[in-house]
Amino acid sequence: MAARTASFADAEGDGGSRAAWVGARGDAMLTTTALQPLAHDLDETTPDFVVIDVETACARVSSICQVGIVGFRNGAEVFAYETLVDPRDEFHAFNTRIHGIAAHHVVGQPSFADIHATVTAHLSGRTTVAHSYFDKGALAAACRVHDRPAIETTWLDSVRVAKRAWPDLANHKLGQLARYLGIEHRHHDALSDARAAGWVIVKAIDHTGLTLADWLAPPRVAGPAPAAALDGPLRGERIALLGQPRDGPLAHRVAALGARVMTSVGATTTILLVAGPDPQARALRTHPARLKAEALRRDGGAIRILGEADLDALLHRV
Repeated sequence: MAARTASFADAEGDGGSRAAWVGARGDAMLTTTALQPLAHDLDETTPDFVVIDVETACARVSSICQVGIVGFRNGAEVFAYETLVDPRDEFHAFNTRIHGIAAHHVVGQPSFADIHATVTAHLSGRTTVAHSYFDKGALAAACRVHDRPAIETTWLDSVRVAKRAWPDLANHKLGQLARYLGIEHRHHDALSDARAAGWVIVKAIDHTGLTLADWLAPPRVAGPAPAAALDGPLRGERIALLGQPRDGPLAHRVAALGARVMTSVGATTTILLVAGPDPQARALRTHPARLKAEALRRDGGAIRILGEADLDALLHRV
């Protein structure tokens, strides 16, 4: 079975097409290197979750022509698997323009039926991440077309995770998230897409403090902000929170001290309170709420940006 463990991006970088990569390195490069050990085979690398991405040859979602799978454990990548696939279907020019894979690239490559057992071994019984459920539907369709059993796994949509973790972003496409979070990424390469979606999950866990089990649970809808105490050292402050919900423990703490908890940063907000041990973390420094607060300060607004340690120091001085 032809498979490899390095992305096309390793050879060509962001500016080049897969066709150029093939021309430079030769089609033989697409059929080299052995498959890495399956995730089930190595206890020390058993992943907390796996991520899959597929590319398709035409409008039929069953026409998988590339598969990338990456396993993550304890916030780090533990294995990667990628292969081109003969879709046993036609290639449309539209699809080839997107991912660079054409019919001649998959000559002699395995069909989906050939790799079904490998994909199943990586995914079955695990938590499987995909950026939107396109890949879930493509796998299901390919199983039907190639007369193979459906793959039983627990699915987690990284788009849904990203929308909850960073709700203020303009969009939650994988390319936008990769740029925002500083993730190296080559779009529409199955291995690179899978790897980037995996890092979205890792960074969302770090950013929110929610565990993988929390992300698999139905999303919690934030309740109303707690009412401000009638008196206290924070009386008169209007505090927006970054990194915790408006009804979380930090919100209750500042409300008990007299502050009014705001839903978002606005012209009347006096403090943006950044939750967590590292208020200078990149994801927090580039969060839209913080950028808005900084813009208000530049325009002469009285808003302060404080971490929890800063708040403790402020209360100590009061």
